[in-house]
Amino acid sequence: MDLEIFNFSVSPWEILIRGSLMYWALFIIFRFILRRNVGAMEVSDVLFIVIVSDAAQNAMSGSATNIADGLLLVSTLVFWNLLLDYLSFRFLFLRKFIVSPPIILINDGVLQWKNMRKQFITKDELNARMREEGLEEIALVKEMRLESNGEISVIKAN
Repeated sequence: MDLEIFNFSVSPWEILIRGSLMYWALFIIFRFILRRNVGAMEVSDVLFIVIVSDAAQNAMSGSATNIADGLLLVSTLVFWNLLLDYLSFRFLFLRKFIVSPPIILINDGVLQWKNMRKQFITKDELNARMREEGLEEIALVKEMRLESNGEISVIKAN
């Protein structure tokens, strides 16, 4: 039986140091730079996290890269993420491009089937959201929207 699969290919101390350094670098970035709640994340933020995790994985494992390379790559991603956030805050025409507009799912008690189909949202999902708001009928909803952060907001009819 071949037990080479259980041998370290990189020094365990190197793995511990790389993992610790990348953990603390990412902790600082996510704690102090990305202050949004998970429920309030935009698509660009989720993409950023996926890309950072891929870059950090390479730096932590030592596979054909080093910590300086990983930190430089992560810093570059932080720069672009912050720049896009700033530009979308500062310039409305860029915000329209960077941030998804809200999509109306119910308008004056009428389901907007076309929008629901585009977003793969079922009537059952809307009913569940209505129950969370204490609403029993679609007619009691003035407007329900899929917001740019992925949350569904509800405005009750008077």
